[in-house]
Amino acid sequence: MTDAGHDRESVPEMPNRLGLDGIEFVEYATTRPQALGHVLEMMGFRPIARHRSREVTLYRQGDMNVVVNAHPDDARVSAVVDNKPVISAVAFRVRDALRAHSRCVELGAWSVPSHAQAMELHIPAIHGPGGCRFYLVDRWQEFSIYDIDFKPIPTVDPHPPAIEGMNYFGLVQYVNVGRSEDWIRYYENMFDFSVIPEEERFGILPKGKVLKSPCGQFMWQLIEPDPWMESHQAPESLERIGLGVPDVGAAVAALKARGIEFIETSALHPEDRGALTRKVLGSVSFELVHRSV
Repeated sequence: MTDAGHDRESVPEMPNRLGLDGIEFVEYATTRPQALGHVLEMMGFRPIARHRSREVTLYRQGDMNVVVNAHPDDARVSAVVDNKPVISAVAFRVRDALRAHSRCVELGAWSVPSHAQAMELHIPAIHGPGGCRFYLVDRWQEFSIYDIDFKPIPTVDPHPPAIEGMNYFGLVQYVNVGRSEDWIRYYENMFDFSVIPEEERFGILPKGKVLKSPCGQFMWQLIEPDPWMESHQAPESLERIGLGVPDVGAAVAALKARGIEFIETSALHPEDRGALTRKVLGSVSFELVHRSV
């Protein structure tokens, strides 16, 4: 077979019109920042910087950033119910943030007004499910978004290593009954996500639909409640973070040693494919998923 013939038969790459290149950070809104910070530290994250003017702390391990937002003037913080932390934002790395934002708005996204103050960085964002936000970030390499707004915590390693090679595998979103197709179209049109085949599943919770980001770096899982729960629907929301690890057993053992508890029943227990931590603070859990290096 000639090279020309090989090129004709090659599978085209997925479209990636926004230039998505992974997740820059996940943000929690909470009225209990110390309690949530303790949970994150048990999971291996370390506080490395604090916002210069707001009650916001940056946690990190490996290449994962988690922002804990407890600023009382933030509407997402004041909307927290029963003091349970919520995933209030996800920041996507993109090639050009302003251009990506403009394209999203043209496609029908609702823009989030900027409340950046003097000497603060404006990060374009659109509204996501359940009142959360999707930020669009194009500064994460030599110059990052944290260089302006955050002040490093003295004596703290700004790049703490990840426990057992953990990294962002994706997020789980709860959707209402019959809404999966609507959200699939949203992620396909807005971000060029694609639905993976039913037989290609990950982790130990195969329910729902799983989409792959166009950059191939993370997944997005949509889960509907069982039909008999339709009359008791909760608001659509981002439910939990998925963490990819090369060895689930080793990661479970390391996290158990740090005090993290996992769900272990006959129907759901840690295994080679994945594991699920028990909820703490009423709403915070993490899912480990096997990911080959």
